[in-house]
Amino acid sequence: MSEKRDYYETLGVSRKAPEDEIKSAYRKLARQFHPDVNPNKKEAEEKFKEISEAYEVLMDKGKRETYDRFGFEGAQRTFDRGGFTWSDFTHFNDVGDIFGRDFNADDFFGDSVFNAFFGGGGRARDRYGPQVGGDLQYNMDITLEETASGIEKDIDVPHAEECKACHGTGAKDGKALKRCSVCDGSGQIKKIQVRGYSQFINIGPCGKCNGTGRIIETPCNICKGEGRARATRKIHVAIPAGVDDNSRLRLQGEGREGKFGGPHGDLYIRISVEPHKMFERVGNDIVCEVQISFTQAALGAEIDIPILNGKVKMKIPGGVQSGKVLRLKGKGLPNLHGYGRGDQLVRVIVNIPTNLTRRQKELLKELAKEFGEARDADGKGFFDKFKNE
Repeated sequence: MSEKRDYYETLGVSRKAPEDEIKSAYRKLARQFHPDVNPNKKEAEEKFKEISEAYEVLMDKGKRETYDRFGFEGAQRTFDRGGFTWSDFTHFNDVGDIFGRDFNADDFFGDSVFNAFFGGGGRARDRYGPQVGGDLQYNMDITLEETASGIEKDIDVPHAEECKACHGTGAKDGKALKRCSVCDGSGQIKKIQVRGYSQFINIGPCGKCNGTGRIIETPCNICKGEGRARATRKIHVAIPAGVDDNSRLRLQGEGREGKFGGPHGDLYIRISVEPHKMFERVGNDIVCEVQISFTQAALGAEIDIPILNGKVKMKIPGGVQSGKVLRLKGKGLPNLHGYGRGDQLVRVIVNIPTNLTRRQKELLKELAKEFGEARDADGKGFFDKFKNE
């Protein structure tokens, strides 16, 4: 067996160190060598036991005085026969004492560790007190025009509410329920597990009563023992202008009813904006295409342009090219937060005429001559000459 190190040396403190210095030194080492932080590492486990034994002695005034006078031989007599055991480790009540009051056991060890440590007491998580009801989601389809102006609608939301036949008890005729014999009415089953040198307390719902603490001997005919029945609730919903596709609107407290007296959950309205046959949304801007004639493109014109809530006049400059984008300022969608509006972007498409009449062809030929686009007298055009050179 290896020789024990001096307790002061083990904790890295002087023989005159005060209690707060000893506690601080132990906390630092405990964080480093705790078995749950170093799983399957025997040397860390032994080290943790060594520093814990040193701390147990040096934090106890009587044990420390005995150790200072008689060394290990004297200190060993203060423990049970067989030496130091974890039942002797009594100065900390929970993990918070060891690692500091700002220590979060879940963050350090994981969700499986609660607050019982080395047999010490600790707080248990209250899972089966009042519980918030579940959230609900309602899918709503709106048009792009409704997005531009905002709308208000009444919707019917299916949900579960307290069964009127049994008043929420789940028992036929609302008669009194029997206390669960397994959990004695607490709704909880506590299991203690020992892993290495740590003690874990797992608290779970009672399987007999499903965590309610009560047993329904004769279920309600209406809700089949659930205590809730299906119903529909009418809710007034205001959809703000400028809302985007796939947005969610939260209505607090309009969700499912809570359990054990808990508050309602929330209702989420998921917005789907229907595709428009003419307009496309890009952010807060609206994009559309407008066809104009060859002469309108060449000479310019003033034409009616459709917008989301009607139509407006727009000037087409002469000589505009096909594909050119013109802007109607402020004719787009409003900003959801109230900061102005987007624009409407109009892409101009020049429509080339087909099936021309004889007169129209003659006029275009004359126009082509004016532009120097007519064929030469020999019948050859520009590309014909280019190929012969």
